[in-house]
Amino acid sequence: MNRQHGPHRARITFSDAAAKQLEAITSEAELHALDRALVVISVDPHIGETLPGDSSGPQLRQYTDEIERVRLLYWVTALRTVVVVAYIEA
Repeated sequence: MNRQHGPHRARITFSDAAAKQLEAITSEAELHALDRALVVISVDPHIGETLPGDSSGPQLRQYTDEIERVRLLYWVTALRTVVVVAYIEA
């Protein structure tokens, strides 16, 4: 039997600062909007725009969903398997 698998998703993890921001979100609507944005970047980590910066550190990206009003700053690990969210604005 041949199994069809969906696209591989990157694992999402949060920096300490983003984890604190996440804990502060109490609105179900904001959590739902954030969840949708996290799914988008887990499926396609390079969807966000690259932010200018120093090349010695991780390449920061920004994903903004204008409809859901969510903005995420994140970087993708070298193997493109983990997305580290650095900042959440919901």
